[in-house]
Amino acid sequence: MKKFILVLAVFLTACAPSSQQQSVVMPAIVATATAYIDPSYPSAQAQLAAPNQTASGIEVRMDRASVEGKNVNADVCFTLPDTSDWGISSASLNYGDTILQEYGTMLVSIQESANGQAGQRCDTLTFVVPPDADLSNATIVINAIAATPRGDEYCSVYMPKIQQAMLERGTGIVVDCADVGGQLAMQIMSKPAEMSQEQAEQIIYDPEYYSVTGPWIFSFSLSQ
Repeated sequence: MKKFILVLAVFLTACAPSSQQQSVVMPAIVATATAYIDPSYPSAQAQLAAPNQTASGIEVRMDRASVEGKNVNADVCFTLPDTSDWGISSASLNYGDTILQEYGTMLVSIQESANGQAGQRCDTLTFVVPPDADLSNATIVINAIAATPRGDEYCSVYMPKIQQAMLERGTGIVVDCADVGGQLAMQIMSKPAEMSQEQAEQIIYDPEYYSVTGPWIFSFSLSQ
């Protein structure tokens, strides 16, 4: 009998949870559902008094500004300088003492140039704001648009402009196009001895050579 009780005690001890055993937390299940906009968030739409702005030869148009929940949306169109892949590279939403420079973009349409008319690209910009943001006197500033050069465009479009800038600024850098694997590619032909290759490349590939700066400024009033 004592042997049976001893065996039973050992069995129960082995089955009991250890005081040092770590608890396992199962990952939470995230459910997807239709986005809910709390009634405390404003919802409004505004037309702009001056929807068309021109700077640096580029016309930018803002058709509509609206606030939906946390999002301030702006429909923006601009003329394309050439056939490169252009987009809005710098913008901000200004209200009160706040300058919000983080935003998302969604492509709406691209119209290629035809019959002597410049092409046009339209995007929706989205800024996320707190529910108590005072948008009664707000401004969206488009600071710059920029192109993403395709491989052949460094030579056909940008190299002459970059070389001219190098001469005017006295950098001592000389660039030219050379055949690399059967394709023309922009190369650094010479540079000052004290300048590293990385430094020279940072200079010639600076975004300023592939961008057009504004600013294009749009004021509007959005209130609940």
